[in-house]
Formats: sequence, C-alpha cells, structure tokens
Amino acid sequence: MSIQTEPKQRTVTPFRYDIVGSFLRPSTLKEARAKYQNGEITSGQLEEVENAEIVKLVQKQKEVGLQAVTDGEFRRSWWHLDFFWGLDGVDRTIIDQGYEFNGAKSRPETARLTGKVSFSSHPFVSHYAFLKSVAGDDVVARQSIPAAAQFLFELDRAENKESTQAIYPNRKELLTDIAKAYKEAILALYEAGCRSIQIDDCTWGALCDQQFMAFMEQIGVKVADYANELAKLNEEVVSGLPEDLVVTTHVCRGNYVSTYAGVGGGYEPIAQTLLNIDNYSGYYLEFDTERAGDFKPLRFLKDNQQVVLGLFSSKFGELENKEDILKRIEEAKQYVDLDRICLSPQCGFASTEEGNHLTEEQQWQKLAFIKEIAEELWE
Repeated sequence: MSIQTEPKQRTVTPFRYDIVGSFLRPSTLKEARAKYQNGEITSGQLEEVENAEIVKLVQKQKEVGLQAVTDGEFRRSWWHLDFFWGLDGVDRTIIDQGYEFNGAKSRPETARLTGKVSFSSHPFVSHYAFLKSVAGDDVVARQSIPAAAQFLFELDRAENKESTQAIYPNRKELLTDIAKAYKEAILALYEAGCRSIQIDDCTWGALCDQQFMAFMEQIGVKVADYANELAKLNEEVVSGLPEDLVVTTHVCRGNYVSTYAGVGGGYEPIAQTLLNIDNYSGYYLEFDTERAGDFKPLRFLKDNQQVVLGLFSSKFGELENKEDILKRIEEAKQYVDLDRICLSPQCGFASTEEGNHLTEEQQWQKLAFIKEIAEELWE
C-alpha cells in the first residue's frame, strides 16, 4: 500500500518520525544507581556514569535518524515524580501502595506538599544544559516535563488530599502557585537554551477511562468540570512564553513494565477540552490499541496543530504490520490532513527506571521501522 503526497519536511518539533522521550536504562547505569543507593559510590560518581551513558544515547539517537533527541530520562527514577520533587514545597513520600496497573503495581512513592509551591531552582535545568552541550547544532535537544495538571492530579490523590488542603485551603491559590512555579521552571529551561518543551500528561487518559469516570462520578466529582480545571491550568502555564519556544504535549494511558492503567475508552469525552488548549503546537496521542478508540476526536484539532499518532507500541519489541499502520493512517486522514500528521511510539520505552519488557536492540529497531514508514509517506 502506498500513499502519495507532496514531500513536506518539518523543521520544528514534532518531526515526521519522533519519540516520546524515555529510553531503556543500560545495565551500566542501573548498576551505578544501585551502588549509589547502597552508599557504595558518591553522587558525583553516579553523575559521571549518567553523563557517559547520555553521550552514547544521544549519538545512538542521531544514528537512527532522529531529529529531536532527549537524555532518555536517564537521571530520573520516574517520568513525573522527579520533577515534582524538584519544586519548592514538595517532598518525596513513601505511601502504603503504588499506582495500580493491569497486573502490576509500582513502587509506593508520591509527591506530597510540605509548604507553598514555588520555584527557586531545579535539577532539570542543569540536566538540560548538559544534554544541550552534547547534542550539538544538528538536532533539537528536547526537554520533557510532567504537566501542571499531572501535578495537581497527584496532589488530589486520596493519600495526599489532606496535606494539600491543609496547606492550601483556598484551591484558587494552589492553582495560581502551581502555574507560577511551572512557568518559572520553563523559563529557566529556556534560558539554558531549550527551544522544545514536551509536556507529558496522563490525566487525560484517566479522564476518558470508563472505570475512572464512573469512580469520579461516584465520589461526586463531575468529570467535565475537573477536565476544564486541568485544561485551564495547563493553558495558563504555556501562555505568554517566548515565541520561539515550541510546546507540545503527550497523552498516555499508563506505561509501566509493559502494562497499562484502567479499562480504556476513546478520547471523545474529553477531546474538545483537551484539543482546545491554546499554545500547544502538537499532540502526541496514544493510538496503539483499541483501548484508545477511533480517530474521530481529531476533528477538534486546531488548524495550526500537528498530531503525532502513537501507532507503535513501546511495550513490546515485535514490529507492527506495515500495512496495518498505513491503513490506520488512512483512517486518521478522514479527520486531519496528512501534512499535519507525524508518527511515534505511543509512549517512551521506560517511563520509570524499570523499563518495558523489550531489549535495547528491539527499541532501536522499532524507531528505525517508524522512520522507514515516515519516509515512505513524506519523502
């Protein structure tokens, strides 16, 4: 099957073949992190290993043809909690149980408030500066951070609700402080040279999950109202940023040791709210299984926005059927023009340091396969 189109190259993120950001941690890095946790090496020695592995990772990303590269989240344990812990007024807390996934449960950690939320400095800024220094000028060095909505979602968890309300009896003040801290963090990354920010946001995957929606209604929370609150918070964070800073967002439905969260459901219940957020240049959306529903919600995309179809699974190493992928792209074209479509895995390969159940070789083969299909479509 072949799709004919005029070649139109992307010059800014998202690119025609792209990634979400995280990569499998190499054994050398895992061993160093274990030694550090056991007190066998210093933080400086761990950093040396991280630096060396990130240099190799950036080179490998270039070799596979990626035009936007990341540090693989090699310095993080979690895709989201590490960022929260770096904000002022937030503490790493051990709780009774972790996040629930299909047949798995994560480590029992969370981010809990100990004071007012603010930004003074953040480890991610120096982490990005290193990535920028080794990436060079021939690729875009991209930084991913969890969404402000995801942070609020974490603070609203049953385990954290009491401490959140104790420090912020006025919810409007909480939202204001989160937005201010986030914007200052993004501007600090901008000053370090970042011109491409990806905002990762699992809240929308939850808000269109049939099981979670039923739970929210059961406890008296209107899903539509909560979705509007989250969208408004995200929009406030990305408003008024420098014009040459490209901001995209990624929506996930759970990605932990090759499992997922919830029972699933299409984007339709929240699509209009999600896709109406201003100042996002593109949406990375999970579409690798039937759990994500059809492409009809893409009709709500704004004319100036790209959609990165996550048609390829980062959860397993086997390559998808090319004809099936091309057919799905044809289906998506009913709602959005091919020139506004890009391709990527549905999520990263290691949203947490444990990583998904595939090999590093399979990880790179999958990215090469995505590039092959993209070149067939657009070059």
